[in-house]
Amino acid sequence: SVNQIPDLAGKVMFVTGGNTGIGKEMCKQLFSKGAKVFLSARSASKAKEAIHDLRQTTGKAAIFLQMDLANLASIRKAAELFLAMEDQLHVLFNNAGVMSPPVANLTADGYDLQFATNVLGHYLFCWLLIPLLIRTYERTGTPTRLIVTGSSVEKYFSGPIQFDTFTDTPGRIKLGTRRLYMQSKYGNVMLATELARRYTDRGVVVIGLDPGNIQTDLQCGASPTANGFLIDHTILHPLPFGARSQLYAGTMPEAEKLSGKVRWGPLHCQSSDQPYFVPGALGAAWQNPKTQDEEECKKLWNWLDAQIQGK
Repeated sequence: SVNQIPDLAGKVMFVTGGNTGIGKEMCKQLFSKGAKVFLSARSASKAKEAIHDLRQTTGKAAIFLQMDLANLASIRKAAELFLAMEDQLHVLFNNAGVMSPPVANLTADGYDLQFATNVLGHYLFCWLLIPLLIRTYERTGTPTRLIVTGSSVEKYFSGPIQFDTFTDTPGRIKLGTRRLYMQSKYGNVMLATELARRYTDRGVVVIGLDPGNIQTDLQCGASPTANGFLIDHTILHPLPFGARSQLYAGTMPEAEKLSGKVRWGPLHCQSSDQPYFVPGALGAAWQNPKTQDEEECKKLWNWLDAQIQGK
């Protein structure tokens, strides 16, 4: 229950995509426990509406930073502004994402929109803010946390990652928007796995998770075919249900010990390397064990790293 979240007074939290859906619900619950909350969104007008709603509900005001995760320059600018405003960061929730837009959609940098937003954009933002997460740990002695939102659909993508589909290629068109989305969620789990391997020993708890199949605005961009897939294969749960896994991973004391470890319990996970939470009411974890392949994770990390150099 969100009522179990401990006091968060003095804690700085950042929620990407905090203006809507699960992200907005998380901000609401974080405020209820006294946290200082930053949220990012592409649209300033929608962010202002969300901030107004949150103030009406909680009496607290989120701090907005405009950021388009599909634009590398926008991500760098948002990170620079945040680092100029704050000298500590306790939890970074990588929550934002896009789902099944038209397959023709590319970013301004020339990448597949879904992989760029869901994986590459969050990689760059993590890369820019991890030094602050580490410094916060070194100053306080308490591990900081980095939460990566995946999905249950990655189990439908058998892997490995198809690197030739990240830009405008025939292979990308052939894969199609639905499988491009699945691949991006598969990539999210791989990213969480590699982040945990690299930064757990430096005081950053990294946890990947599936928030569940939730009624949010994420499906708005999906094609009728993709929406049919959702209806046929899932039951969509109310919005507050989707924030529980992320809030548990980001705030509960027992989650502090779980980076790179296995845990079975109210929220389940599997893998010998990296925990992956799903809401307990939905049963066992959906994680594809291939997302734990060390060489494949390093290969993806190296590709992501190469894309941000000089951009």
